[in-house]
Amino acid sequence: MDMLKRSFNFYLNSSIHVAFAALALVWVTLIELDLLIDKHLLGFVFCATITGYNFVKYFGVAKFHHRSLASWLRVIQIFSLLAFTAMCYFAFFLEVQTLILTGILGIITFFYAIPIMIPKQYLFDDHKNLRQIGGIKVYVIALVWTFASVFSPVVNNEIPIDTEIVVLGVQRFFFILVLMLPFEIRDLNYDSLKLATIPQKIGIKKTKIFGVLLLLLFVMLDGLKEETKLTTILIALISGVLLFFSNKDQSKYYSPFWVESVPILWLISLLLFG
Repeated sequence: MDMLKRSFNFYLNSSIHVAFAALALVWVTLIELDLLIDKHLLGFVFCATITGYNFVKYFGVAKFHHRSLASWLRVIQIFSLLAFTAMCYFAFFLEVQTLILTGILGIITFFYAIPIMIPKQYLFDDHKNLRQIGGIKVYVIALVWTFASVFSPVVNNEIPIDTEIVVLGVQRFFFILVLMLPFEIRDLNYDSLKLATIPQKIGIKKTKIFGVLLLLLFVMLDGLKEETKLTTILIALISGVLLFFSNKDQSKYYSPFWVESVPILWLISLLLFG
């Protein structure tokens, strides 16, 4: 049992689960746009997510302690290096435009974790990075995920960006914002008030109402593409339930596992029911 728990914790802590979620969203886009399943793009997104997330999560922990790293962190570093190597391999099969877009997203991810020169009035402590500028963290994450999961497949298939794709992008942005809200609620116990997160600004109850409104828009936008799918309604309902039951004292697996499983459930429901 202990071995199983440690394996599961490694699965979450090494960002494998969130990488499956990112892969699932790209796959959902390929299905919705009637594109061929691109294994190289999916592999690239999976490995890039592991690389990027582990960099953001563990840079501050590891940068000054390379010789005294805990064994679990050393394993994650080695795993991340392997993921980065695999990412470079998959990159050879992608279009140049896709790599340029990914490079831009990579730069944003880099400055999300690394201290940069930002005017002091926008900062709230000595750690000068993007996630500590008040009020923008959740929107930066949602934008990066939207471009990675919607526009990367579009660019890689050299498809013109038309109204349908813009609607799909806006819809995905709303969906990812909703999935971020349980994390924002959980982090009320830890975040500085100066970060001005959504729950800090409007409270938990209004945050949940805001999320429900976003989910309604998410479903309504589906009708602009062609017609509202049953799978879209199902995923909106699941997301709404998870948001409703989220709180400051949620279990440590609630958001990192259950909430991040929603994109995977979305893909499975599309594969099963269309």
